[in-house]
Amino acid sequence: MLVSELGHGLYAIDLEFQGLPGVIASYLLTGAGEYALIETGPSSTLEALLAGLKHLSIDPGDISKLLVTHIHLDHAGAAGTLIQRYPNMHLYVHEVGAPHMIDPSRLLASAERIYGDRMGPLWGKVIPVPESHVHALNDETAISAGNRSLTAVYTPGHASHHVVYRDANSGDVFTGDVAAVRLQGFKTIRPPTPPPDIDLDAWGRSLERIESMGPARLLLTHFGPQNDVAEHLHETRERLAAWASEVGQRYLAGMDRDQIVRELRAFADTDIAGADDPSAAERYELATPTFMSTDGLIRWFRRRFNPA
Repeated sequence: MLVSELGHGLYAIDLEFQGLPGVIASYLLTGAGEYALIETGPSSTLEALLAGLKHLSIDPGDISKLLVTHIHLDHAGAAGTLIQRYPNMHLYVHEVGAPHMIDPSRLLASAERIYGDRMGPLWGKVIPVPESHVHALNDETAISAGNRSLTAVYTPGHASHHVVYRDANSGDVFTGDVAAVRLQGFKTIRPPTPPPDIDLDAWGRSLERIESMGPARLLLTHFGPQNDVAEHLHETRERLAAWASEVGQRYLAGMDRDQIVRELRAFADTDIAGADDPSAAERYELATPTFMSTDGLIRWFRRRFNPA
């Protein structure tokens, strides 16, 4: 169990997804007599989350706000279970995603088509969030969380229900997936491009919007704080274009989907070839599976070139 103090009452809790460190982070905000979490993670990591809170001597029942960047299971899957156990908690989520947290049947059906019998081991139980405990966010919604005043900023591209949370006082931006995946100690950035609704054009605009905020620090769900903000955002844009090119050329040439997956994985792994960390490839793959990134990009190209 790893808990990192990040300054001004902010902590990162490593959720140790699938038993590995540095894949999914949940951020705890403290102060002003209030506790809030940004990202719940999936229910499969709930015990790691609770262990992190115990390490900090915080009763989970004292947490009042769960803020998620979007509704994908690695970011919000544990919300219903947490609120069932601790009714003082309330969920904050973009208005497009809110109905799917109240009734997750379509969300789960989509995930089950992708993961099949791996659903349980990967994500654990997903249960509805009571409507009375859901607060739908719009662009520029202000939220107090711990000792911070945050603004939810609508940043579609990775998902149509994605927001980042900006703290104008500290300069911190909690980025979810729109600023991609980058494990601690690595320069390698991988853009998570899963189905069903990635939009590369909207994603580019969202990155520009984050840049315009002038962040002092990016706090990634996958994984941790990044201080080289300009370089990171530039490389995110470059890698997003590179992955789209790798998949798009092969798809438009008629290559078999499984072969595209294999070739994208080989392309991605060249960035970490020779890494001292033997778990790096597995952890990157857990954070953003190559097959899902391939499927999302193929879907995007299919919609663009065959809109009917």
